[in-house]
Amino acid sequence: MFIQVFQGKVADEAAARRTLERWRDELMPGATGFLGSTTGVATDGTLIGVARFDSRDAAMANSGRPEQDVWWAEMEKSFDGDVTFMECEDARAVLGGGSDDAHFVQVMEGRSDDLARMRQIMTSHEDELHAGRPEVLGGVLMDAGDGRYVNVFYFASEAEARTGEQLDYPEEIRAEIEEGMALMGEVSYFDLREPLLISP
Repeated sequence: MFIQVFQGKVADEAAARRTLERWRDELMPGATGFLGSTTGVATDGTLIGVARFDSRDAAMANSGRPEQDVWWAEMEKSFDGDVTFMECEDARAVLGGGSDDAHFVQVMEGRSDDLARMRQIMTSHEDELHAGRPEVLGGVLMDAGDGRYVNVFYFASEAEARTGEQLDYPEEIRAEIEEGMALMGEVSYFDLREPLLISP
């Protein structure tokens, strides 16, 4: 799986959503290898888009379509300033990956001193996570290079997510989970309360 992430401050959220919906309706049918996308605007006005493809080649082929260029020129008008991009060739699904049933999505971005170990911990206790945090519908862990990561988790609702944050993990895995959280370093959180979830 290959993932493209783009983000920037949005000037017109409604226009951005209309443009994204137009991509879904008009351009998605021609996007070979497209697996799905998650887009939303956080409280601070940052729009984040996460587009999943089955390969880098499929993503590059989509980016090279003339109609994609025309669409992106329109999409750029919704931003107030620069848009940044990240490419993630090493992505791992947690609890089955993203879910279009989510009503709340949380994006975490940061840099880890030991990304491999952090991801190992986060993917080695799925049964315990599912039992203790049933409101987590799935997630995707992305390596953005140079220790940078983007993690996206999908929840049934924000209220359930906040309740779940207060729960303790079982004693037998708590120390390891705390190690993994420490390895996340300084994290930027983006809460997407009205996510636009698109699948073929």
